[in-house]
Amino acid sequence: MKVLYSLLVIAFLLLISLLATKLPFFFGIILPYFALLIFLGGIIANVFKWAKLPVPFREPTVAGQQKSLNWIKANNLESPYNLWGVLGRMFLEIFFFRSLFRNTTTEIKEMKDGPHLIYKQNIFLWLFAIIFHYSFLIILLRHFRFFTDPVLPGIQYLQQLDGLFEIMVPNLFLTNILIFIALAYLLIRRFTNPQVRYISLISDYFALFLILTIVFTGILMRYIYKIDLVIAKEFITSVISFQPALPVNNGVGLIFYIHLFFICVLLIYFPFSKLLHMAGIFFSPTRNLANNNRMKRHINPWNPDVKGHTYQEYEDEFRDLMKGAEFPLDKE
Repeated sequence: MKVLYSLLVIAFLLLISLLATKLPFFFGIILPYFALLIFLGGIIANVFKWAKLPVPFREPTVAGQQKSLNWIKANNLESPYNLWGVLGRMFLEIFFFRSLFRNTTTEIKEMKDGPHLIYKQNIFLWLFAIIFHYSFLIILLRHFRFFTDPVLPGIQYLQQLDGLFEIMVPNLFLTNILIFIALAYLLIRRFTNPQVRYISLISDYFALFLILTIVFTGILMRYIYKIDLVIAKEFITSVISFQPALPVNNGVGLIFYIHLFFICVLLIYFPFSKLLHMAGIFFSPTRNLANNNRMKRHINPWNPDVKGHTYQEYEDEFRDLMKGAEFPLDKE
């Protein structure tokens, strides 16, 4: 039912996008500006909210020896105790998904002496996550050739590298294939893995179907329902430069508006979904803090000032009762 609901939402959005040629000003100009405003505003609002949250006690997730006595060798990458250790750990986490690389699965395996709980490394989730994210990044960078004139340095070389095999006309990009394979794996994993299927929400399936729709419409627009790229670039640059002008004679076609519409939906949905982990990783206290609780005392900033009550004051206050109970007193 979760999958069905997600597909129904995608189908409903597709029906709405079919009105694009009837309302080109709304779908081509108003909606992109609105989506970009929600996207940037939502990310900035969440970043400021996270930045203001106090984290007095260090709670990093560690997998190595903490810094303590000098004769005990500490692991500054697995359990960082200074800034350099934190930066190294964050670099590996952001660019190589280091914690996901350690993902393990468990299963009960029957052996001669009975059932045993077996732990196995599951590298496929890490592999396909890497493929998806880097393919998405390369596709996004390739699209920068439509946003600027002249094209930014390096974008053309990136495009040539992506289409290195020179298959089909126009050239088939390797990332177009890889991102489909990665998304298919992530989707099939949610279908076939009972534990993952149990915790999956409608939003999880919707995000995958939404990105699949964007990729699929982009491929259709490049290889089947081809559009005039010159007109498309003129339209996009006009919107980027805040001098919007609709395409001449609808030269981009319906498929372009459908593709653009689903991109706008993704931008609007992004700040309110799990996809915001792109920004959240930088503010995660389990990743971005040094594990130095043994080296430095951390005090909650919201703790009220408490007036101390010494034992002498306590004894003066309850002297008669303590004496009646024959408690030992420091002074008579």
